[in-house]
Amino acid sequence: MQYEGVLQKMQTEIGSPIQYYLVFFNDFLNVNQILNKTLSLEYIKTQCLNCSKNKPIYRQGFCKSCFFETPSAGDWIMRPELSTAHLGIEDRDLEFEKKAQLQPHIVYLANSSNIKVGVTRKGQVPTRWIDQGAHEAIEIVEVPNRYLAGITEVALKNHVADKTNWRKMLTNTVTEENLVDWRDNLKKYLPEEVIEYYIVNNQETHLEFPVLQYPEKVKSLNLTKTPNYAGKLVGIKGQYLIFEDNTVFNIRANEGLYVGLSIS
Repeated sequence: MQYEGVLQKMQTEIGSPIQYYLVFFNDFLNVNQILNKTLSLEYIKTQCLNCSKNKPIYRQGFCKSCFFETPSAGDWIMRPELSTAHLGIEDRDLEFEKKAQLQPHIVYLANSSNIKVGVTRKGQVPTRWIDQGAHEAIEIVEVPNRYLAGITEVALKNHVADKTNWRKMLTNTVTEENLVDWRDNLKKYLPEEVIEYYIVNNQETHLEFPVLQYPEKVKSLNLTKTPNYAGKLVGIKGQYLIFEDNTVFNIRANEGLYVGLSIS
């Protein structure tokens, strides 16, 4: 094998197109450079991203015990409205939670398969949009903590989706939308606490993904059930590798798998 290590979400670099990197313990691979080449994947074992033990992965790259214990997998990660660090209330580790929650957050609209609302730390713009496979996005509010971002998202998702249709995103069956109009039309639904943080006069951000060929109908690769796979890589979008035979592989959903990779 030319590369070997535990999968973690691909690191990205903004550009035309976006650059993708698989980063291992002592090596990294610029994935863009292997487009149109055959990539072979081999499942070797699992390795929890927290304890590094060879235990079954439960969620988000963690084994079951770590998922319910590590502060980086608290419920407020997926549901920011549950954040309590601004009140000085601990979930699992107050110091960790203060660092993560008490910093500027962005509530945004992204168009990947449809218009959706989302939340991210300000420092994760545009990384979060890239990870979702959004070809366009716009910021709505910039608030000082995660809780305010969470209650804003809760209010807006009564009027706009909060999920991406990953199949539509990967087949590129998307429509262009005027996100400025969407943002302005949603302003009336913002919670009173965040009105002062509304962003005016900003424009859409457009993103270009390195895709040579979109699949007609996606087939998702489960590497634990099919431990060896080889195919010609024809695209990267979101956190997915896209292969010529319509197979797609979600790197993010397979964090914690220890794999071997070879290129030919």
